[in-house]
Amino acid sequence: MSAALAARITDAVKAAMRARDSTRLQTLRLLQAAIKQKAIDERITPDDAAILAIIEKQAKQRRESIAAYSAANRPDSAAQEQAELDILLEFLPQQAGPEEIATAVAAAIAQVQGQGLHGGAAMGAAMGQLKAALAGRADMAHVSSLVRQQLAN
Repeated sequence: MSAALAARITDAVKAAMRARDSTRLQTLRLLQAAIKQKAIDERITPDDAAILAIIEKQAKQRRESIAAYSAANRPDSAAQEQAELDILLEFLPQQAGPEEIATAVAAAIAQVQGQGLHGGAAMGAAMGQLKAALAGRADMAHVSSLVRQQLAN
């Protein structure tokens, strides 16, 4: 694991053990296991960007679980997933605000359309730019829907 983010996660695990916070400890241990699994699978030492991608993936899984549990009228399970999501969000960078996302989407679409791209090619090019600009700071599914909506207009 890389130095900065991995060290923060390790320190958080130690603090959760000292505080006897089982939910936090379980969530952080699952995160560490996912990071170690990536290191083993790809035979690399994950850097901060790779660790952020893992955290984003786990946060996305929690959001999907919250939606599924809410739809199934299981508020206790949804609350547990929300608690885990809140823990994971502590390790992601400051989230971009709606205005910043809208500005980035508009700029990416203007640039892509300036290159003469339309349809799926424009969508792919715009999302490529936005993923680089908003990585870890925005829900990319939401950004994708905004891009699709803007391109339809």
